[in-house]
Amino acid sequence: MGDCGALCGARVLDLASVGPGARASRILADYGADVVKVGAVPRSGAVQIVPPHYAYSGNRGMRRASFDLKSEDGRSAFLALADRADVVVESFRPGVAARLGIGAGDLLARNPRLVYCSTSGYGQHGPRRSWAGHDLNYLAVGGFLDCSGRREDGRPALPGATVADIAAGGMQAAMSVVAALLERERTGTGQHLDVSIADGVLAMMSLYADEYLATGTEPGPGHYILTGRYACYEVYGCSDGRYLTVGAIEPAFWANLCRELGLEQWIESQLDDEVQDRIRADLTAAFAQRTRDEWVDQLGPADCCVAPVNSIAEAVVDDQYEARGAVVPAVHPVAGDFRQLAPIWAGTELPELPVSVPDGGVSDAVELLSEAGCDPDQVAAWIDGGVVA
Repeated sequence: MGDCGALCGARVLDLASVGPGARASRILADYGADVVKVGAVPRSGAVQIVPPHYAYSGNRGMRRASFDLKSEDGRSAFLALADRADVVVESFRPGVAARLGIGAGDLLARNPRLVYCSTSGYGQHGPRRSWAGHDLNYLAVGGFLDCSGRREDGRPALPGATVADIAAGGMQAAMSVVAALLERERTGTGQHLDVSIADGVLAMMSLYADEYLATGTEPGPGHYILTGRYACYEVYGCSDGRYLTVGAIEPAFWANLCRELGLEQWIESQLDDEVQDRIRADLTAAFAQRTRDEWVDQLGPADCCVAPVNSIAEAVVDDQYEARGAVVPAVHPVAGDFRQLAPIWAGTELPELPVSVPDGGVSDAVELLSEAGCDPDQVAAWIDGGVVA
């Protein structure tokens, strides 16, 4: 790997301000891609989605430019960048990009090597293609929510993170882009990637979906070991009101846990459905005798498959993450010094510290259009005309 990362030299135009598209470009940038955040020029009365300076890692390592894609001149300026780009990521509703004249067909006709990645809730075709939606909706339709825990009234519990946006959408898009770039090395041509977040959720549920398709057995909460059927895979409260996770699936780890808790009588009953309530009661009573961290200190090194339920505040100072350099100092030209997560994905490069986070109000349009070979007078005219900012 070179000094600037595995994707060094790959130019990405990201038209997504938030959501899976923005998460995908964040991953690509952390692997060294030259990412340009593309926004709309400010309009009087228009709603502008401007994430806070810390969101999406503050767009570290990225440049930005804004275009009026509804105007011919603004579209021409954007196309000058797209003609030289390796990747375009967009998250318009299906059909909108084409109406603007920047759809996959438009851009691939001009730049056949382009990888054009469309991220949307339900994909570019199908009966829900035009539906609005958010993370919770996609987790619901793909079966994730139904297999999750229940509240007291029986409703599925709300997830603690935007799993669909992060994994089913953003990570799927980044993975697909990298695969398409590798394929381009072999074929010489790009392609249109149709990233459906809902499809990604269904793929995440493949273990359960494939079981149902093969056997007719319908999964759900308490269905089997990973969804709460057995006491060996559970969350338990401790004496200080905090919580501990137990994931002692394998018999050896379960035996270790039982011995550490003085509950050897349950070693051979790990998967005995008739006694699960009794085992849970005994584990609950045992864990209630000491604090979370006392149990972690004892059980962690003893191969019991336990971990603390950390708050975010605890997670970012956790010894394991500190040892792996997961948090780094950063500086923003207006907000000043703060901290953020480092590039965490395996194989990414750590930037120079403190990480310099760009001012979202500052444009790199002149520099970018100059790199694209545009005439300086034309660029000035576009800027003066308000179609580029």
